[in-house]
Amino acid sequence: MVQKAKILLVDDRPENLLALEAILSALDQTLVRASSGEEALKALLTDDFAVILLDVQMPGMDGFETAAHIKRRERTRDIPIIFLTAINHGPHHTFRGYAAGAVDYISKPFDPWVLRAKVSVFVELYMKNCQLREQAALLRLQLEGGGKTAVGEAKEPAGLLAELSARLAAVEEQAEALSKQLDDESADAAAVATAAHLERKLTGLRRALDALEPGTGSGAPSVPSQN
Repeated sequence: MVQKAKILLVDDRPENLLALEAILSALDQTLVRASSGEEALKALLTDDFAVILLDVQMPGMDGFETAAHIKRRERTRDIPIIFLTAINHGPHHTFRGYAAGAVDYISKPFDPWVLRAKVSVFVELYMKNCQLREQAALLRLQLEGGGKTAVGEAKEPAGLLAELSARLAAVEEQAEALSKQLDDESADAAAVATAAHLERKLTGLRRALDALEPGTGSGAPSVPSQN
């Protein structure tokens, strides 16, 4: 069973959170509410999120300040942030949102279809990254365990490499399809950059697997970091 991605919704108005849940429910992911910047930061201490929808105008810690805290933390700095605001103070206000680390800046009232489409892209990128981390972890486990299966039985090297290669190929195919989709839809630059980063990590993992093929040299290659 594929684990659902978590989407963090941050707004001090309950009716706005309810509206966001109604819009994003079709994505069939886990929606987590936060009614303040402080509450959002607490949620980010324990859970991993695919994307954050962050209201700009909140009492106490506003969206800009909340985003600044998120980007300062190593654990959360790479989570995409979409700013939502009911006011429009012109280019300077928008620039401040991007400067705070947002990947997008949407004024209310917004088109529900557009918002759902933008969020779905980041959810899909997050899921592909999770798959890549799982494949890298499996490769490390197999290398460190000398090619043993989960039940402790030794597996033929050729069979092990074929299994790992097939699993990686499935992720590569999905990532390639996603990249083509982003190109066709003229997606946000941040989404395209994230997809390119995913492809680079896939390339590194594929090279590590190829180095294990007979006749390519001895010794276990280092598996690329997934940070």
